[in-house]
Amino acid sequence: MTLDLAAIRRFLSFDPAAHGSSWPTEIMAGLTTFGAMGYIIVVNPAILSATGASRADMIVVTALAAMAGSLLMAFLSRLPIALAPGMGSNVVFAQVVVVRMGLSYGTALSMVLVGAILFILLSMSHLRHNIVRSFPETIRIGLQGGIGLFIAYLGLRSGGLVTVDHAGNLEFGDLRAPAVLLVFLSVLVTPALVALRIKGAFLLSIAFVTVAGLFVPAGTGHVMTVLPPHLVDIPRIPRAYLFAFDDRQFIENFFLVLPITLYFFLSDFFSATATMIAVTRRAGLMDAHGGFPNARRAYLADGLASVIGACLGSPTVGAYVESAAGVEMGGRTGATTLVVALLFGASAFFWPLITVIPPQATAAALVMVGVLMMEGLGQLDMSHPIEAVPAVLIVLLTVATTNLMIGLCAGCFVYTVMAAAMRDWKRLTPVFLLTDVLLVIYLILMSSTTS
Repeated sequence: MTLDLAAIRRFLSFDPAAHGSSWPTEIMAGLTTFGAMGYIIVVNPAILSATGASRADMIVVTALAAMAGSLLMAFLSRLPIALAPGMGSNVVFAQVVVVRMGLSYGTALSMVLVGAILFILLSMSHLRHNIVRSFPETIRIGLQGGIGLFIAYLGLRSGGLVTVDHAGNLEFGDLRAPAVLLVFLSVLVTPALVALRIKGAFLLSIAFVTVAGLFVPAGTGHVMTVLPPHLVDIPRIPRAYLFAFDDRQFIENFFLVLPITLYFFLSDFFSATATMIAVTRRAGLMDAHGGFPNARRAYLADGLASVIGACLGSPTVGAYVESAAGVEMGGRTGATTLVVALLFGASAFFWPLITVIPPQATAAALVMVGVLMMEGLGQLDMSHPIEAVPAVLIVLLTVATTNLMIGLCAGCFVYTVMAAAMRDWKRLTPVFLLTDVLLVIYLILMSSTTS
């Protein structure tokens, strides 16, 4: 077998000039995209630490998963769309599967892996468009909004702006505490930075609170931020999380975990579809029929990224809408995504510095991410109850119970009852009815395990 050097050169060449761009433009676009989404290198480990996972290990896992996913997208699809562990899926992974359900980290990874394999199989087939059309938009909007509000709540809790008293009631934090006051100010200033369209607003907010934390007492006799002996080091190999799948517990709890496994699949599926459409449209890469170059390869890259991410120990890896920031700077090819991948790889060497970032520093970023995830609520037609009620119920019950699955059950069930009462049978597609059945099984099994 001879080595086809011409084929290798074509694979490695992005040819920005052929797409109306240049290497300097692509590099600047990559820097911009990384600045917009780089907060995940700090926020994702903070969220996953609720499972008991080492923050230092999760920093490396996050960096490697983002690098691997972005490299796949760069070389397979040649599109300026970067990938990283997804906000929303990581919260479900940590808070729902591990913390609330009490399942192992390895079981959660098995769920992500199965969801990713489903993603690959269906995204490569002609069923992809049918599945997207079959799931009600109100449920999708409700899920995104519910998780968004829950993420914002977690940010307020981690920053000390919301506390729980001995009776279990929520209270506003004590602004007389310097650390709480600093977080409060960051929650006020960060939205202003976003409104001014300042690149890397979340990273700037995290950096500001971390630096200020060197001088602000945390109320424990220490300052908020304590510098490590060294700032740069060889990345730690997260051996405890490499291929750490718990297939036994996954199989033993199959019907209990199946609805959430499908959530991992569906959330990544819908998110990838929406993100790729939004970014390619903004880049002028979409044709008159709504198609974009190498679409099937782009979906394949997204699915493979989650498979590799799960093998590394990461929640679902998906396309980031923040890639649009790089597109605004002129990014038009996979060269932009390659730059993002290299920057994520380089960030793994700064894990000692990242581990000292206090929880309070990520509070404002979490709040803003949560708020931005609720943007879809504005698309609801509040004059039509069947469009408004399911989404609002999902958001309301997800936050009130801090349980996404309860919110999802309520939203899906009320949508089914309302559609049946209206005799609007076309709304009750086979995919959606199957989801109802799985959620009923989930509730029965959950009730039996908690009784």
